[in-house]
Amino acid sequence: MLFILLCIQVVVTVPALSEVTPAPPQNIHVEKWLLTWTPATEERDVTYTVQYQSFDTSVWRDIPACVHTSFTSCNVAFSKAESKHGCVTLRVQAERRGLTSTPVQACSRHGDSCTPEVSLTARPGSLTVFLSRNHSLAEEYGDHVTHRVYYGKEGESLEEKYKETLSSVSFLGLEEGQRYCTRVQYVRYNEAVGTRSCPQCEVIPRTKHEPVQTEVIVGVVVVVFLVLTPVIVYILICHRGRVKQWLRPATCDIPDFLLQPYPEHHMLSSPNSPSEERYDVISFITPEEVRGQLQLPPPSAPAPPALG
Repeated sequence: MLFILLCIQVVVTVPALSEVTPAPPQNIHVEKWLLTWTPATEERDVTYTVQYQSFDTSVWRDIPACVHTSFTSCNVAFSKAESKHGCVTLRVQAERRGLTSTPVQACSRHGDSCTPEVSLTARPGSLTVFLSRNHSLAEEYGDHVTHRVYYGKEGESLEEKYKETLSSVSFLGLEEGQRYCTRVQYVRYNEAVGTRSCPQCEVIPRTKHEPVQTEVIVGVVVVVFLVLTPVIVYILICHRGRVKQWLRPATCDIPDFLLQPYPEHHMLSSPNSPSEERYDVISFITPEEVRGQLQLPPPSAPAPPALG
């Protein structure tokens, strides 16, 4: 009886499971026109179909070689010839017993003529996405081709928040220590074209709070002020008399002899007094050469003595 009940349960359960929509494929990447993906489950009865959207239309078409295939890769070079500039958007969907999963778009890990070249730089509170304006689409369409940059925290959907820009862009006010991801795709006349870039993620670094010399000095001054202020207030209030005594100017005694008048005779007899100076006046100086040339008269004879 128990065996019969188990068989009935299996018969009822299997059709119910087959009616569940299959999970979409994961990790869909394209590189050099080889598209690869990863099955979401290990079920064997799941097949996959690859579709492309050309540059000038919004219609999705099947790639003939990749319809209801059980493989996890597909050569999509056929789609390149079907679109201008070889720019196509690719997607893959899982199928099982007529039920189709949500299609998932492919991404490219490397930039090419239809996929932007992307690099990231993270700083405290910000993330900069570096992009180039020098690409083949810009040569033909100029500023009518822009970059649509999606961004968000890791694990969030990269479909809601984005910015459109011609070149590099920075996102500010991000949470430090969190991991943020970006994805970029070309946009022409407000329509996304080409294969989008694969998500790239960076951790926003935290601001380094290193002690600065100025901060240390300010801290020391504050501590000293808080310690000395109560001491100074106590001294001024409780020992005001001593403070006044300390601040009173010091007195000195002048010797008595310095206060007596200076004797007048000492001033007159001073050897340095100009009135006591003695000197001889030289009235005439004759040079030695001139002296030899002068003829002086012979000395006169003494007068004869007078007779009695």
